[in-house]
Amino acid sequence: MTPCQLTDTPHTTPAAGDTDRAERGRERWLDQAETTGDPALAAFIRESVAADHPCRPLLDALFGNSPFLTKCALQEPAWIHVLCETGVDAAFDRALDTVRTDAAATDDQTAVMRALRVAKRRVALTTAVADILGLWTLEQVTGALSRLAETTLDLACGHLLARLHTKGDLVLPHPEAPTRDSGLIVLGMGKLGARELNYSSDIDLIVLFDEERLNYRGRRTPREDMVRLTKDVVRLMEERTAHGYVFRCDLRLRPDPGSTSVAISTLAAEIYYESFGQNWERAAMIKARPVAGDIPAGDRFLDGLRPFVWRRSLDFNAIQDIHSIKRQIHAQKGHAVVAVEGHNLKLGRGGIREIEFFVQTQQLIWGGRDPTLRDRETLKALNALTARGLVAPAVRDDLTAAYRHLRQAEHRLQMVNDEQTQTLPTDTDALRALAVFLGYEGIKPFALALKSTLMTVQDHYADLFEDQPNLSGGAGNLVFTGGEDDPETLRTLSDLGFANPTGIASTIRGWHTARYRAMSSTRTRERLTELMPTLIRALARTVNPDAALLRFDSFLAHLPTGAQIMSLFLANPHVMTLVAEIMGDAPRLAEHLARNPRLLDAVLEPAFLNTAPTQAVLREGLDVALRDARVFEDVLDICRRWTNDHRFQIGVQALFGRQAPGATGHALADVADVALAVMLDRVWCEFAQTHGAMPDAAVVVVALGKLGGQEMTPTSDLDLIMVYDVPDSVEQSTGPKPLPPTAYYTRLVQRFINAITANTAQGRLYEVDMRLRPSGNKGPLATSLESFRRYQGEAAWTWEHQALTRARVVAGPATVAERVATVIRDTVCRPRDPERLAHDVADMRRRMDAEHGDRNRWNIKHRRGGLVDVEFLAQFLQLQHAHDHPNIMVPNTAEGLRRVGDAGLLPAPDAAFLSDAHQRWLSLQGMIRHSMDGVPTDDTLPEGLKARLIAIWDGAVDFEDLKARMDDTAARVMEVYDRLLGAATAPGGDEAPR
Repeated sequence: MTPCQLTDTPHTTPAAGDTDRAERGRERWLDQAETTGDPALAAFIRESVAADHPCRPLLDALFGNSPFLTKCALQEPAWIHVLCETGVDAAFDRALDTVRTDAAATDDQTAVMRALRVAKRRVALTTAVADILGLWTLEQVTGALSRLAETTLDLACGHLLARLHTKGDLVLPHPEAPTRDSGLIVLGMGKLGARELNYSSDIDLIVLFDEERLNYRGRRTPREDMVRLTKDVVRLMEERTAHGYVFRCDLRLRPDPGSTSVAISTLAAEIYYESFGQNWERAAMIKARPVAGDIPAGDRFLDGLRPFVWRRSLDFNAIQDIHSIKRQIHAQKGHAVVAVEGHNLKLGRGGIREIEFFVQTQQLIWGGRDPTLRDRETLKALNALTARGLVAPAVRDDLTAAYRHLRQAEHRLQMVNDEQTQTLPTDTDALRALAVFLGYEGIKPFALALKSTLMTVQDHYADLFEDQPNLSGGAGNLVFTGGEDDPETLRTLSDLGFANPTGIASTIRGWHTARYRAMSSTRTRERLTELMPTLIRALARTVNPDAALLRFDSFLAHLPTGAQIMSLFLANPHVMTLVAEIMGDAPRLAEHLARNPRLLDAVLEPAFLNTAPTQAVLREGLDVALRDARVFEDVLDICRRWTNDHRFQIGVQALFGRQAPGATGHALADVADVALAVMLDRVWCEFAQTHGAMPDAAVVVVALGKLGGQEMTPTSDLDLIMVYDVPDSVEQSTGPKPLPPTAYYTRLVQRFINAITANTAQGRLYEVDMRLRPSGNKGPLATSLESFRRYQGEAAWTWEHQALTRARVVAGPATVAERVATVIRDTVCRPRDPERLAHDVADMRRRMDAEHGDRNRWNIKHRRGGLVDVEFLAQFLQLQHAHDHPNIMVPNTAEGLRRVGDAGLLPAPDAAFLSDAHQRWLSLQGMIRHSMDGVPTDDTLPEGLKARLIAIWDGAVDFEDLKARMDDTAARVMEVYDRLLGAATAPGGDEAPR
């Protein structure tokens, strides 16, 4: 019988978790004896399955527990023979020597890839056997895997550098040793940097190049070729071929991975870390180590980063940031329940990450002043902290034993199928098989031992949080630093109501990378860490947490600086809550706030949520703001900014119920009145510099529609008519370039409309609709008073007189305004044929319904029984009765209906109902338009907005009740409408209403 170097094992070889699988493995193993051409190997194969052969337990452990190791053994029977003959130490050295020789002997990339993968398979077998048989300590297992990664990475880099040298793109100082003094640096991060690589680990890398050391001669830039080389290195390492793969590579720990290339210059990296480096990146750099390429250059780079990683005197804010991260973790003591099934050995409670965090936070805080605390390896650093008196010996012993236990379990779990997983199976059979593979008799003893370890870690970990108030706000983590998702944080986000926790976590991590200008300051990011749990929970309480957070992301992207905002939030939590609600419940307001973050200063004003100011106060405020205008373009921007800010304020007041439901339309109209009056004055002053004044003449602005009735919503257009009055004796204006009256006012009005509608850096002031002017789009922009009077008396259609019932002069000299108002009043109060009037109004409503009608109950304007029907009734009643009851003539629809009722022209219950219905419809429409764009449906209305709409409608108890009340109101409106206008038909068929 062949002697075996593996028999002197300190531990019992684990049994086969699946005896049937072990038997099938032995059968396939024996098949290898028939196909090998090596008689000695064939003899070894046949002997090794004998019940008394020393290799039989090992083969059963491989075949009966791991499909992956079974496959490797069947592919490498000769290597199993080598292991038995030479032992694991010599075999490991032979594997690395062989791959170096094979890779150096060829410039064929396919051959190099094969050599690297064969080495990986042989080392995988070697380390598995050494671990299973207890021949190596944990440090030897992880060290061997780390050496394999370093060797294969360096060979891949050397092969690709040599190709560039052969092409003439790069001149290497030592072509026979391509990576030597090459200027290409590969840093191993995480477990690779600490020589703690796990069995199926990805390798975390940062690839750098020193442009001063690269003797580059290619047509592209050095950066372009180094990026291409890096991508090729990754492909050589992780591409799956018939021989498997070497290592999966992760480059996300490089500076700002979302916006930097996979390889960056050492200068760019130094600038990043000095300017934007975060505390979690300091923690990551503790383990950084040059593992391939130009090792001395890598050492020099890390030496230059030492002041960043190891601050001799870590400032208060940095320490506070570290503690903030700790406080966002929901650490528990007292043996909280930990389920074994499905538990993550690395990231779950009591897992490997907690031990690493326990060590690294102490290293960050104390290592700047004590170099003995800077070891990359977790257990060595833990020993150093104990020697320094920062960790109790008993705690050190507990955590060391726990670390070894968890890492061994992690390795066996990954050996089963060569998967990068730390999550224990939830399937009972799979969990039992893993327990057996670890040497336990079944699930129960394995579970008891593991729970004891996890709880021990959890208790020591929780000690880090003693005497510190928890920031996470309750159960669950809210940690967003680092390069990967924390499972507990994802679970917390999901529990809080976020639909896409992974995407949300990625977005938040982006805030910490200084990708946004506002986040470039270290101090700002540290304050953000402190604020994060409160902010996340405030956003989670909104109707659509995911959308709210993305709008907040847009808000941060527009901030010129973040320190002031973060300080504001810290000092005024109610402001952050208000912002969160805006982000979640009012997309339109959120968009405006994102574009204009300076508005937060206004939010701090005590009067911000009070009721709207008077027109006199508004006018004074705009005049003060315009003092900063140096040129006319400044006037346009200041007016827009002032108007939009006030619209935003009114929207927030409406959103939070600080404005009475019917008051927002009046407040928005006041803002528009002031803006139009000021703009008309400023445009005229600018215009008069060239064309002078028109003696004893003036122009006024007549508002109709929503502005005229002071019933505006945030999206209302301005329906305007411009009327001027010039004495007959005046033939032209004064000034350098005099104009006759018609040309003068046409040009002046054109400039006025352009000033309102021009799209400047601050957007438009308002959209303007002038189709209601005499003769519509065919008529002149400005109408003389006499033409206006004549048109209304002789040519206007009935629908134009309907529009005049809501007319109001909003800008211009009082004398002319009164003359225009008299024409409007005389027109509306003219006697009319009731039957003809009813026919015209009803026919116009039918035409409008045919064009805009909508069965969607949320199209509040055009649905039957909605706003238009109520307005048509009010207009009909005013035109019918104003001759005898001039007091009913008022632009506001609800007030007009109340006056109609008071005059006895409509049954009092009907008048009160219609007036109330109009207010309700306007309130619903205004809230919707403050909050979102377009007409919603039942399904697209955000939940929080639904709640606000329910609150607006007195008596509504829930959303279904609100819809029922809306439908009932619309039906009753139509009852009144049909009673007054339903029977009216236009004489002459399709003749348009006059």
